[in-house]
Amino acid sequence: MESYWWYVTLLDRHEDFERGASEELLQSAADISGSIGTEIQELPDGLRMRIYYRSDSDLSHWRNGLLDALGELAPESGIRIEDMGKIENQQWSRQSEDAFPPLAVGEALVVLAPWHKGKEPANRTPIYINPGSAFGTGYHESTQVVLELLEKEMRKTNGIRETIDVGTGSGILTIAALKFGVDRVLSRDLDPAVVSEVEGNFALNDIDEGKVTLEVGNLLSGVVGQFDLLTANILLGPLLEMLPSVRSVLRPGGIAIFSGMTENERDIFLSALKEVDLFPIAEATKEEWWGVVAKNPA
Repeated sequence: MESYWWYVTLLDRHEDFERGASEELLQSAADISGSIGTEIQELPDGLRMRIYYRSDSDLSHWRNGLLDALGELAPESGIRIEDMGKIENQQWSRQSEDAFPPLAVGEALVVLAPWHKGKEPANRTPIYINPGSAFGTGYHESTQVVLELLEKEMRKTNGIRETIDVGTGSGILTIAALKFGVDRVLSRDLDPAVVSEVEGNFALNDIDEGKVTLEVGNLLSGVVGQFDLLTANILLGPLLEMLPSVRSVLRPGGIAIFSGMTENERDIFLSALKEVDLFPIAEATKEEWWGVVAKNPA
């Protein structure tokens, strides 16, 4: 058990301030950067959010990830870091129980924190995720978008046996793919700190270790082989960086599911898909978050 956590405090105060939009933006940046909890203080003319992170990485790691997320989501927002530092241990897992109730996703899945085992609806397949520092608890809209698209594709497409999950985070998309019946998944993440969390979530879901290869690596760099399906729930910048390499790891007729983008970024990404000869076949949105399924020509 860590004896302390890191925190970063953001301040959003400007002439065009809108409370609802600000809170949603700050919470999205916190989720993407791997926070384990947040506290909000409403100001007369703005909003202050304190964002908490685990101590298993340096504070600079979390600060940089938060700034990257803000830069992708709202580069001209004017949101600034007010302060950051260390705070003594609080019982986050207990305090978070009410914040992570069972969540139905799509028609077939329910995402649950491990302390809710036994509360699964009988007609849904459970995915147990321990809320931690890795992105992908299932409660963020971009994760729900890609889970729903994945479910639909697995229902209608035969022959999806081998998949690659880029930026696996908590491992939730790998777990979902295996529960939908794929034979093998290559799961990759740039951050070595997520490995223990991914392995813990695999254990919670009784995942056969022989069906998963877990790697630390940047996007598709060094990937050998071809797959029937690629999933990637990351930000627009890394997705655009990865796109030119996607067809090289997809079999002819294979599909890729991309999420982690806002609706405002849709046209940018669709144009980038066209440039690399990947063709959109389905889309989904939830709140302001957008995802797309693209096909590699046969």
